Amino acid sequence: MNIRYLQNHEIEADKWDNCIAHSFNGLVYAYSWYLDAVCQEWHALVEGDYERVFPLVVKRKFGVDLIYQPFFTQQLGLFSRKILNSEVVEKFIDKIPSKYKYAEINLNALNKIDNRKFDSSPQLNLELDLIKSYDKIRKEYSKGLKDNLRKADKADLSINKNIKPDEVIRLFRENRGKEFGNIKDTDYLRFKRLVYSGVYKGMTDVYGVYTRMNELCAGGVFIRSHNRASFLFSGLSASGKQVGAMPFLLDAYIQDHAERHLTFDFEGSNDESLARFYKSFGAQEVWYLKLIINRMKLFHRFGFKMHRKLK
Repeated sequence: MNIRYLQNHEIEADKWDNCIAHSFNGLVYAYSWYLDAVCQEWHALVEGDYERVFPLVVKRKFGVDLIYQPFFTQQLGLFSRKILNSEVVEKFIDKIPSKYKYAEINLNALNKIDNRKFDSSPQLNLELDLIKSYDKIRKEYSKGLKDNLRKADKADLSINKNIKPDEVIRLFRENRGKEFGNIKDTDYLRFKRLVYSGVYKGMTDVYGVYTRMNELCAGGVFIRSHNRASFLFSGLSASGKQVGAMPFLLDAYIQDHAERHLTFDFEGSNDESLARFYKSFGAQEVWYLKLIINRMKLFHRFGFKMHRKLK
């Protein structure tokens, strides 16, 4: 296997994106324009004439070269137009340059590795097949979800399917975003550019839920690629939570996209309460692996561990 390590300026974006578009395990997160939007710098491992590709999102901290999983990219890893097995995936992992002393990489669900050889942990994703009619999908909803949808109906909530991404970001920052001090202004700016890029490409929908007083109480960003619609980002106000605005939002999107060859990807979660909520729609568990590579010397390990605790 001819696997090359390429810096960003050496990557041929057209060939890269063609590989992602035609990979049997392709995901929107791996397109060059998507990676350009969500991170400052990314390099790659490339086999042959872009038959297989493996993005490496990189940065330098405390004098250490790192590989990390950027915000808004649930899964990356190896993407391939050819047959893929654990041996191939492991060969790419072994080709990650030794200068990267620490790496956290969420491999995609079709990347299998030998857990005895690598430090990895399973991560939960939840997916719903939208090929069935909406009525059949709704029959699989839990009783609690149906109760919340009736609550939303009584509250006279309404849907706007073309709101500005800025409004959803604002709603998140004013509410749940206060709990996430590690999300910086630059991260929000990157995400806003990403969403506008997706809208321009016709791949992204931004839904908003409004109260009877015409106040935005919930919003969601959905992106479509590879027969998959991913629930990328959301915002919810305290009043929206009380009237079932988020169930109402997701149900509206499912209703609009039912009877399509499409998988609705809830994007997780390892959080038990959130996973329970997504499962209430009839979503099924799909697992992927988080890979950890730690080549740091002892004093670097200590400093890095302290930084992760304090950030």
